[in-house]
Amino acid sequence: MLELGQKPAQPTAAPGDLVKDVSERDFMAEVIDRSREVPVIVDFWAPWCGPCKQLGPALEAAVTAAKGRVVMAKVNVDENQMIAAQLRVQSIPTVYAFWQGQPVDGFQGAVSGSEVKAFVDKLAALSGDGGLAEAIEAAETMLAEGAAVDAAETFAAILEEEPENAAAFGGLVRAHLALDNVDQAEALLNAVPAKIASAAPVEAARAQLALLRQAAQAGPVGELRARVEADPADHQARFDLALALHAAGQADEAVDQLLDLFRRDREWNDGAAKAQLLTIFDALKPTDPLVLKGRRRLSSMIFS
Repeated sequence: MLELGQKPAQPTAAPGDLVKDVSERDFMAEVIDRSREVPVIVDFWAPWCGPCKQLGPALEAAVTAAKGRVVMAKVNVDENQMIAAQLRVQSIPTVYAFWQGQPVDGFQGAVSGSEVKAFVDKLAALSGDGGLAEAIEAAETMLAEGAAVDAAETFAAILEEEPENAAAFGGLVRAHLALDNVDQAEALLNAVPAKIASAAPVEAARAQLALLRQAAQAGPVGELRARVEADPADHQARFDLALALHAAGQADEAVDQLLDLFRRDREWNDGAAKAQLLTIFDALKPTDPLVLKGRRRLSSMIFS
């Protein structure tokens, strides 16, 4: 840490919008006001300060790695002495962190790289996930309202920020399914990061793909219903009827037929009825009334 007032040199350029040079003219807007949306780290430095040349790049790298969850303002104390005086900056480097318009943390002097990272990570946590949850919710709304292209673009943008976000990954697959891009959806699932391969949103997308593939092969509902009515013990016909009903958008009756098949012969075709029920349940939200009721009925049969 050096005392103020030594020989000047050239400053280092600040990269991108995450790191900005700030003056007395825009300090209020870029620090106080902006901190109401995202934590702002203020690095008080001077061109002649040796330790500043070490700390500044380390801070910038950590802020950049936080991907927008925290930003950085660089204040040259030689050119902005009023700000330095108001915040009682006596020596540099001095670092303050602002959140919701108030200083919440800070330190003086150069610190280790691990300490810099811990400092930035702690501040980034104040802003939550950087709005990703809200973005996912917005994309889900788009998808539910039929704007599948917009939803896909939003999910893809989220994955650029967080490649292992299971909710966004599953959402992107489902958006492609809604657009009838079945092969692309399957390719995405085949390339899913191992860390999220078994996550519920990814399993849900995988189940939807399986159901969509089945729907393409489903037979006529009327003919299959007639076969079941003619021979209630025709398990294959009942199973095929369930597939056809689901493909026709009659999920409730499809579940009823599969539960009836499970009741009649739970071991038929290596437990195909139970497996198909679970695929249908996985494709829906866990809180869907059909899932809650269907799982309850299935459990009562299993344990009866």
